[in-house]
Amino acid sequence: MNRKPTPVVQTAGLCKTFKDFWRRPRVEAVKDLNLEIRPGQIFGLLGPNGSGKSTTIKMLLGLLYPTRGRIAVFGKAPTDVAVKEKIGFLPEESYLYRFLDARETLDYYGRLFRLPPSVRKTRTETLLDMVGLRHEAKRRIGEYSKGMARRIGLAQALINDPEFLILDEPTSGLDPIGTRQMKDVVRGLGRKGKTILLSSHVLADVEDICDQISILYGGQQRAAGDIKELLSKQEYTQITTPRLSQDTIEQLRDMLQRLENKDVVSVGAPKHRLEDFFLQVVEDAQRAKITTSGVRAGGTLPEFLSESPEEAASAVVESLVSAGSTRHEPAAEQIEPIPLPDEPEPSKQVVDDLLSAGAKREQAKRDEPEPVTPSEPAAPRPPVEADREVIDELLAKTSRKSDEGESS
Repeated sequence: MNRKPTPVVQTAGLCKTFKDFWRRPRVEAVKDLNLEIRPGQIFGLLGPNGSGKSTTIKMLLGLLYPTRGRIAVFGKAPTDVAVKEKIGFLPEESYLYRFLDARETLDYYGRLFRLPPSVRKTRTETLLDMVGLRHEAKRRIGEYSKGMARRIGLAQALINDPEFLILDEPTSGLDPIGTRQMKDVVRGLGRKGKTILLSSHVLADVEDICDQISILYGGQQRAAGDIKELLSKQEYTQITTPRLSQDTIEQLRDMLQRLENKDVVSVGAPKHRLEDFFLQVVEDAQRAKITTSGVRAGGTLPEFLSESPEEAASAVVESLVSAGSTRHEPAAEQIEPIPLPDEPEPSKQVVDDLLSAGAKREQAKRDEPEPVTPSEPAAPRPPVEADREVIDELLAKTSRKSDEGESS
């Protein structure tokens, strides 16, 4: 008997009530919500503004505590650190550090998950290629447009190779090229076995990529199930053929009336989706090598995201087996290692260096010539006796000048 895998997310009677200052119930954001998201599903969470989508996501992340009910992520409480290591989250607003560039941002989030430096570097470059920002990686995040910020936000949500990816309005601010790329990434991750919760107001995006959906209104679940079953019109039959002539169409009308007693509801040519037509025009311009200063087209999924859990486990086993065989089977040609001289212990080497340096300084002092110092201090020079006749002559001249001044 095959046992069903444990749901990634499971809630039962989940409620969240926000209270005012006086602890009185003010807003009942979520009411008796029952969700079940199984491994490998792309689950869409829909609803108008104020329906409880963001509150539900915050409770799944352990950022809010439920008022009532039970909630489990990977079979554990959302606040468990082991659970958070398996989750990648792209919030509705890209709360990124404005003064870091793209590489520094991804390296920072890689450090939070304790990734080795080599792994951080490899994943950073591959994710920048995937989101088409390698040429803008040196710019600060504060200079990015909203669409570029969403791209780097997606990259940081994938840096830890999460098993469960939560995307809140992932295509907000993206141009049609970025929107298609985002959807391709989500579909590719889903094919590789990742579990994804997508919350969006763009219903066309949800319709394109989601397997299961849940529609909330007033905090309550109003509809849930497989998206194809929910959207299919069982009362109609659609037939698509190459273009038919008008005579053939009339014959089909008569045959349906005669055999089924039913009329043809509508006849017309199928239309291209505007998204497909727009992307075709852009691809034609790129093939014509028309230059642009906008974001380049992104690449494919990085290898570390492309491996399914089974493939990753198989790769680990193969690497261990090959490593073991390499250890036990010597190579045909081996280069003998060059013997190195015995080196002293680090502490002894440091002491020897200090002692030799001190000896060199002492020897240098001894080699310096000694300064010459007089044995006895020089005797003071005797004062020169003044010439008495010169002094008498000067005094006589001074007296004569004073007599002449009085007579005048």
